[in-house]
Amino acid sequence: MRIAVTRVAEKAADDGALFSSFGHEVKIISPLAAELHSNIVQQFVLAANDRRFDAVFFTSAYPAEICAPLLSRDIAKTCRVTAIGPKTAAVLHRFGIPAETLPSFYSRDYVPHLGEWIAGKSVALPRASVPNPALINAIEDAGGIAYEYRLYSLNPTHAVLDVEDCDAVLFTSAHSFRFADIAWKSGLLPLAIGEITASAMREAGVEPAVVGDGSLEGTLKILNGRTR
Repeated sequence: MRIAVTRVAEKAADDGALFSSFGHEVKIISPLAAELHSNIVQQFVLAANDRRFDAVFFTSAYPAEICAPLLSRDIAKTCRVTAIGPKTAAVLHRFGIPAETLPSFYSRDYVPHLGEWIAGKSVALPRASVPNPALINAIEDAGGIAYEYRLYSLNPTHAVLDVEDCDAVLFTSAHSFRFADIAWKSGLLPLAIGEITASAMREAGVEPAVVGDGSLEGTLKILNGRTR
């Protein structure tokens, strides 16, 4: 299959090889563009290197790519660093920063993963400027103190996304689905990377043919299992 994937350019570097390994061809379409806020990055890095946090949670690989080269290599000695998935963890490890990996690809599992340890702890969240009140509330309800650093914005490109030569379109977030301007054609398979994205699609009347586990690799595994 030729699969269109909603991705910002900064996150798509390895997608070609990944899709090829599953026997598919990828086409990157971008309903959103990343705008980096260098001043916020600097604020987070300075605070983290000054050991002001008990924990840091990286919710995607892009913030890890931005921040890891600037973070102290011994940050994990005094700070519990967690990555949302193996790709994000691999970025941190590449820069010499040990990190735990969540058992799922959903930020809702962060607080249960830390358990009672989180009570009274300061938690930094370097992430996109997409609201996630559920994560903040969960940290605070468990007795933690959340410090959110919105390192980059995801701005609509307002581009009409060309999927005419594609067999499927894979939406990688609820946000990217909501801003995707797509001319749907007969036979085009809508795919959701995970449950949250699938819910947004269903609210708009689009039933995903496949719902992944929150990762591209997991979604492709499920897709191949259903089409072969």
